[in-house]
Amino acid sequence: MKNALAAEWLKLWTVRAPFGLVAAVGLMVVLGALLSWLMVQDYDTSPAAEQARFASADASVVINPVLQFCVAALGALVATSDPRLAALTAVPNRKRLLAAKTALVTGAAAVVGAVALALSIGAGWLIMGDRPPPVAPWDSLGDVLPWAGAAVLSIVVTGLIGLGLGLALRSTAVAIVVVGVLLWGLPAITPMLPEPWNMDASGVMVPYLVYEVAGVVENAPLNPVAAVACLLVYAAVTLGTGTVTLLRRDA
Repeated sequence: MKNALAAEWLKLWTVRAPFGLVAAVGLMVVLGALLSWLMVQDYDTSPAAEQARFASADASVVINPVLQFCVAALGALVATSDPRLAALTAVPNRKRLLAAKTALVTGAAAVVGAVALALSIGAGWLIMGDRPPPVAPWDSLGDVLPWAGAAVLSIVVTGLIGLGLGLALRSTAVAIVVVGVLLWGLPAITPMLPEPWNMDASGVMVPYLVYEVAGVVENAPLNPVAAVACLLVYAAVTLGTGTVTLLRRDA
């Protein structure tokens, strides 16, 4: 298992795409900090009546969907970077190969998500200073931990979704398109459904599940435990489909 994981890691970082994804994540953190700064500057120069209507200047909620997409693309790349399964020469056991890919994506997603969110939230905290709500959404570290934990979980899950879709579809491009539909396409359509289907359908979309897991949505369709379970179902279904495809696929 250790050798299989090392081989997957080496194979991943010998191509340029992961560096581009990491660069995109870094750029989003910087742009998020700039957005927070601009909002705070606008807040400081606005009259009190307008200040009370300001939204939060926390940029992590803006960059989280981009982090999800980038990590899902990374998962798809891990799945499809060896289309002819040449790795089976070194690791003939397909279950062990799959375990190595899953461990790599899980670890990379957790690290990228945690570091990017920590930088974004930390920068936002410094920029917002001691300004009151609503522009500053937290009073203490305890207030931000549920959101940060839920966001990291969602990033890990989307990475596994990308891995599962890549294994099942055998195409990086197609897997990324399907991820885009899951993260942005369907969530844009579900609010247009008739009531109460619009709320129920939106409540199980990946972008909204993050807020339900964090428990920051009033009268949410799902409680935090159910939202976590729903996220895990996404990962289980896509990764399970990819597993069946890999185990039954000709080398």
